[in-house]
Amino acid sequence: MRLLRTVVTRLLLLCAMVAAGAVAGAGAANAAVPDVWGFAYVNVTSGVPSMAHQAGSWAAGNVSVSPGVPGEFFVRFPQIGIRGGVAHVTAVSQAAEWCQLEKWGQSGSDEIVAVRCYRYGGGPAPDARFTIVFASSSGPLASATQAFGYVHSDGRSIVSDYNSSLAANTVVHDATGVWTVTMPGLGATSPAGNIQVTAVDSGSPARCKVGDWSWSAGAQKFRVLCHNATTALRDTGWTLTYQRERAITGAAAPPRFFAYTFDHTPGNAGPYAPAPAGINFNNAGAVNTVQSAGLGLRLVRFPAVGSPPDDVQVTAFGAGPGFCNLLTVWGVSGSEAVVRDVACYSGGVRAAQQAFVTYTSKY
Repeated sequence: MRLLRTVVTRLLLLCAMVAAGAVAGAGAANAAVPDVWGFAYVNVTSGVPSMAHQAGSWAAGNVSVSPGVPGEFFVRFPQIGIRGGVAHVTAVSQAAEWCQLEKWGQSGSDEIVAVRCYRYGGGPAPDARFTIVFASSSGPLASATQAFGYVHSDGRSIVSDYNSSLAANTVVHDATGVWTVTMPGLGATSPAGNIQVTAVDSGSPARCKVGDWSWSAGAQKFRVLCHNATTALRDTGWTLTYQRERAITGAAAPPRFFAYTFDHTPGNAGPYAPAPAGINFNNAGAVNTVQSAGLGLRLVRFPAVGSPPDDVQVTAFGAGPGFCNLLTVWGVSGSEAVVRDVACYSGGVRAAQQAFVTYTSKY
């Protein structure tokens, strides 16, 4: 009977999403609409997840989650349903597990994001925990130092995107599992900002990461790499968000407390402050640090910005099929957000891996 209820629930949710035009990216980037955003730490398989780690631009209501097939979860964000937008998800696990997006879209006034979680090798992760963020942005940014952009690609073309300079993002499919993303107008003369990438696939396991990053005065350029359940490159959909002096939510009115860093030297026992300063941004003016917590484990501290409810996302960087998740939920000590730890894997075992980490508070 429980299985029947699960199947019926899944079918009803999928029908609601399809009826509302909910397949992710059913149009181009939104224009002249209010920004919406929401995040959550999903620590339950059904019901309302942690109130300490959920927030959004809704006036009332809570995030809720419903189960689908094993390892599948439907996350409902209240009152922020919108066409397009972008989502990211990071597994929270003490094992080699990851979570990917299936699809997202409106159901009435709400936004439903379907998530699927897997163990290394491709088996479902039915008890997975994960952090998730959804946002939609529009309009230009007035600041010359700030930049924000995102792309949702189905692996063949852009489904929805945004660029805070209002220039046109481009995506080129270079080879199986490899794409080049260019965001013109968001350029910089030195490395600055943070990047998050998530696989989008409803049919089979997929993991995506940042394979390379280059910058110039005119544009930011990223290489996206996607792999199957083990080590082979594969074509799939994906999302990418670039933030520079903006929170990962990209909302029109940014929070006062957010930070990000790029752990580009995972062999450094630390604590060290990644340099240059543009990749180690802290909105309160403090200095973020990274240090070793064991093989493949990195302790990240974001001083002066810790303020629940809050969110953390992680993306691996570099060649090869390595990936990262969060070992457990982060914490706040005084005003410091402490991520204990970022955990990275190669071949299903922990290994040193470069990674992007981003933190944001509601406030």
